[in-house]
Amino acid sequence: MRVLVTGAYGFIGASIVAALLAAGHEVVCAVRGARIDQRFPTLRAVACDMARDLRSEDWLPRLDGIEAVVNCAGILRERGTERFEAVHVQAPLALYRACAQRGVQRVVQISALGSERDGLFIASKHRGDAELLALPLTATILRPSLVYSARGSYGGTSLLRAMAALPWLITVPRSALRPCVQPIAAEDVALAVVAALARPTQHSQVLELVGPQAMGLGDYLQRWRRWLDLPPARLWPVPDGPVRLASRVGEALGRGPLGETMRRMLEHGNLGQTDALTRMQEALSLAPRSLEQALAEAPSQEQDRWHARLYLALPLLRLSLALLWLASGVVGWLLPASAVVAAGAGGPLATAPMLALARATASLDLLLGALCLLRWRPRWVLAAMLAMLLGYTVGIGLLWPQHWLDPFGGLLKNLPLLAALIALLAVEPRR
Repeated sequence: MRVLVTGAYGFIGASIVAALLAAGHEVVCAVRGARIDQRFPTLRAVACDMARDLRSEDWLPRLDGIEAVVNCAGILRERGTERFEAVHVQAPLALYRACAQRGVQRVVQISALGSERDGLFIASKHRGDAELLALPLTATILRPSLVYSARGSYGGTSLLRAMAALPWLITVPRSALRPCVQPIAAEDVALAVVAALARPTQHSQVLELVGPQAMGLGDYLQRWRRWLDLPPARLWPVPDGPVRLASRVGEALGRGPLGETMRRMLEHGNLGQTDALTRMQEALSLAPRSLEQALAEAPSQEQDRWHARLYLALPLLRLSLALLWLASGVVGWLLPASAVVAAGAGGPLATAPMLALARATASLDLLLGALCLLRWRPRWVLAAMLAMLLGYTVGIGLLWPQHWLDPFGGLLKNLPLLAALIALLAVEPRR
């Protein structure tokens, strides 16, 4: 079967693509810019934009030869042109109407478990589900609880791994100590999609995808900590007030997984109905693995511990470098001309060029520090900071070699800073 998959390169989407390929299906990836992902170099990709492709006419050409559609696209928060209503309702509806026009009857939608009180993310997902059910298509809507994978993580799953790897104490929202999630492996979600496409054509249905165990967040994190082979740590219940404040800050920053959606889902609980597991097994002939089984099948490696420990440390490193660049720019502008000239004494530059160079580099410091703080084109900005620091080090080291002997290590301090920037560039995601 030739299957069009939207959101094919995401955390859940990539697992679905892999499972479809393993089951013998042909996959076409609908992604922004028709980018070929090097994890799937042989697959065909077509361009789509869930924020803008809001008419069925936008989707009709992409359905040539397609026999089924799997929609994995979604956003956790609104940003720029990406709005919940467009990405979760209008664009999927346009795609499904195009399916009805083209006779593509089989549709699987990856939705989300929860209720409308969990916020606009869940509410918009469920509005999209309702629009799909109203169309003359054979649709399977899958609503997973907390999705994890022992083979990788992204966004919220990376944050939870980092929480599990905290030294000595694991902080947990007090309201999330009670059973609030039924975690299910991403690989089992993918198998559910394959099973939904393989079942005989029948009526549309909504299935909650849940694991066999309901557990509190503290229990969940402790199991991940054992998987990471880290020493035992005590749970530290955090009152709801600070948790809500941190969630609001995360929401205001507009980046990262920490936000109101995640908080509400944990606070209200993200559990399936009492018969959810039975209905899933009957409809899809699928028995999802327990968390212990899934973790035992993929023992952690050293890189898993690195990622978990560095996930929260790297933003601090990035923030400290941004503040250092900003401070360097401020000092560069506030430094009196006489001090600038004195610092350049013994060098080849005259007073006027020396002063102009100092003010220009201070301005560039301010610009790069601000862009780094705002996370604008981070790979470009980090590369510019690296080039600038390298230029400082080589230029000053050659023209004013006496600064290598500065008792405060003025130039020598650049060496660990260069290493820090190289490390940040190495781990900066492409998307």
